[in-house]
Amino acid sequence: MQKKFNKETFKEKLEANGQFPMLYMFKFIVPYGREHEVGAIFPKNEMTLKPSSGGKYVSTTIQVMVESADEVIEYYEKASTIEGVISL
Repeated sequence: MQKKFNKETFKEKLEANGQFPMLYMFKFIVPYGREHEVGAIFPKNEMTLKPSSGGKYVSTTIQVMVESADEVIEYYEKASTIEGVISL
């Protein structure tokens, strides 16, 4: 059973572990062929791609200058709409 995401707890952790604005690293694993959907969320940022050894998945890494914990959460919420996405 997957643990439910607690937005307030995550926000508190983000705010406790750094000062905003900050450079934040987003990492997602998506099914092969869906990496462009992650890129669409971050159109102004460079995305590093790494295919899985079996070729079914792609690991994506994007560094973004964010202004607040709320902005980080907004990006994760957008990414959660991608079918099969895993947020790291």
